[in-house]
Formats: sequence, structure tokens, C-alpha cells
Amino acid sequence: MEYRPLGKTGLNVSVLGLGTMTWGLQNTQEEGFAQMDMALERGINFFDTAEMYAIPPSAETYGSTERIIGNWFASRGCRERVILATKIAGPGLDWIRDGQNRVDRKNILAAVEGSLQRLQTDYIDLYQIHWPNRPNYHFGRTWTFSPKIDAERERGEFVEVLETFQELIDQGKIRHVGVSNESAWGLMTWLDLAKQLGLPRMVSIQNEYSLLCRIFEPDLSEIALAEECGLLAWSPLCRGMLSGKYLNGARPEGARLTIETRPEHRLHPKTDAAIEAYIALARKHELDPCQMALAFVRSRPFVTSVLIGATTMEQLHSNIGSHDLVLSEAVLQGIAAIFRENPQPF
Repeated sequence: MEYRPLGKTGLNVSVLGLGTMTWGLQNTQEEGFAQMDMALERGINFFDTAEMYAIPPSAETYGSTERIIGNWFASRGCRERVILATKIAGPGLDWIRDGQNRVDRKNILAAVEGSLQRLQTDYIDLYQIHWPNRPNYHFGRTWTFSPKIDAERERGEFVEVLETFQELIDQGKIRHVGVSNESAWGLMTWLDLAKQLGLPRMVSIQNEYSLLCRIFEPDLSEIALAEECGLLAWSPLCRGMLSGKYLNGARPEGARLTIETRPEHRLHPKTDAAIEAYIALARKHELDPCQMALAFVRSRPFVTSVLIGATTMEQLHSNIGSHDLVLSEAVLQGIAAIFRENPQPF
């Protein structure tokens, strides 16, 4: 297994990280345990979760994934072998802290305590902001996003958050901090304030990135490299769509999009066309389409870890197997040609 630096922390995380959000709904605790066992055995030392998981989010599933991970730690006694990341939810979910879940001092303190209890651990290696308080272009809002921002107010809120993180670091409850679903302005503001005020520095940014979603390029990728704040790429298979299992309106029983309760903005004829092109390219070169997609994300120099998720052990085994795949120049040229024709299909 390849390991890459997590920012400037001195920690090295596996280039494939284990995504966990299906545990507690699509997957049972027993299945989650089996996935963690396999991942650890294959050299994966980075697990990513969030207080709001399992997904699709609901009051009934809130916190269930963290509980499963905590029970696994208690069962296996291997907490020190895992670099553990979790997240505080941003605003918008009315079942989290009575719907008052902005990212601020009060909510951070409550969220960290809740996560520590569910995870049955004394510390969190990487504590992340799941999404910003301010409006953002993620989760299907790319086409309609029109920034309206009070920069002075936002900076003041950022300082409060960083000061709270410093307290928690001093207490040993969290070790490092990161952002998720952020913008170029947001990431640079976090980094600048940390430098100016001597407060904790964001060590990573967890945004969506896949063959079908490359809006991280070019600006955020440049920041990730220049500032040593690498990408933790979520949904590298675009919710499993790059496997082709949802083409032509198919909805396999129990699959993610089959049970999803929220509108899926990624479903579009242009998306299907792009998926078909990538699958054809993989088959031309006798590659598994999912492994090709994961190998591409892993090959990007601004990526720290590719967060793989699976609902079956067969899927997880195949996803981990992508680690050994190095894409040829012919495949990379084929991907570039398809991307030129399908730069943003959803």
C-alpha cells in the first residue's frame, strides 16, 4: 500500500482511504466489521466517517456509522492502527442539535463530544467541517450558485472556529483539522487566518472528485499542491455510477440510488453518455471500469487519499485492487479526450 503525507502533520495516510457511510443502513454492523478487517489487513490505515452518517441521512440513522466503528475499536483493540477522520455537520439538518447545527463554538464542542462517545475513543486524528455555514456550490448547486458573501463576517466566524479547534487540540481531543466541500476562497481564507493568528492549519480538503466531477481543477488543485493541503477525494466512482449499473434507468435492488430519498442531480443523459464512453475505453484496454476510474483519481498529484466505499466485500476487494493499476499513456489520452467532450456532465 502506498502512503502519502497528510498535509504538514507528519502523518502518512494510505492512498486508498475507507469510506464508511453505508454502515448502519445499507450495511449491517457485521458487514462493517468485515470491511474494516479487510481494509486494515490490506494496509488501509485511514478511515473517514461523519456524525451525520449513515446515508441517506435521517434522524433514525444519525450517528449509526460512528457507533459501528466504535464497537469495532472495542472489539478489535486496534485504535492506534487507524488514522481516524470524522466531521461536524453544517447547517440544514433539523434533527441535529434541534436544527441549530451551524459550525460554531457551541456546536463544535457538542459534536466532538458526541463523536468521541460513539467512536469509543479519546481522540480524533482529523476533525473536518462537513460543509460551510455560508452558501456553497456543492451537492448539485454548481449551475445556479451565485455567491453572496459578507467576507468580514465570515472571517470572524472562521476565527471563532479555529480558536475552538485550538482548545480541543490542547485538550487532546482532536489532533488535526480539515475542511470539506469548500471553495478556493474558503480554503485560502482558512489557511491565511491560521498563519496570521498562529491557529490550527487546515491539513486537507475533502471534496467530490471523479472522472465525472472534476470541478476541483484547476484552481483548488493548484492550492492543494502549493499549500500542501491535499485532496481527500470523495465519491471517486460518482456514487457507483461509473460502474454502469444505473445506465438506462436501471435501479438494482438495494443499491445507493435505489434507496436514495433525495433528488439525484447527477442523473442526466449527458452523464450516461460520459459513463458509456469511459466504460468503452476501459474495455478497449481490458480494464475494469471502476478500477480504471479509481486509478485515475489516485494518479492525480494533488490527491492525498481516494475514499473508497463499498456495500459488498467483492466490491471492496476490487476497489482495493485498483491500487496496483498504473494507467498507460494511451488510457490517459483516452480519458483526456472523453473529458474534453464531457467536461461537466451534471
